Amino acid sequence: MRIRSTNGLRVIVPLVITLTLGISTTPVQADCSGCICPGDPCRLCAIPPMKNIPLTADEPDTCRKIREKVPPISASPGSNEHFANQDKATMECIKSGGDIIKNHHRTKDFPSKLYCKPYAESGKVNAKIRSGSK
Repeated sequence: MRIRSTNGLRVIVPLVITLTLGISTTPVQADCSGCICPGDPCRLCAIPPMKNIPLTADEPDTCRKIREKVPPISASPGSNEHFANQDKATMECIKSGGDIIKNHHRTKDFPSKLYCKPYAESGKVNAKIRSGSK
């Protein structure tokens, strides 16, 4: 009888420990802060402009200038055309006063690796971020 309870404990104790650690390390979804959040609070534009990413109705001037200088492409990431246009769009973003933001976690809302954050005219974008509005 004593042997059976010892064998049972050898199975149950690791199971309980595993479940306890698994539950305690489950990530808690925090409120999103920054530019790469639902609702696009910074009004980012993809670098390079892609044909499969739709235009927004209130596209910033910086994004419009990038699209004028670097027409949207349908080339897959990694191709020579993609890298050439990425370089041109990056230079145009910086010339227009924008910042380049690297996207480490691509989602369906933000599929590109790089984005241009347009210059915040009169602090409108920064005020939107601070207030948490979309």
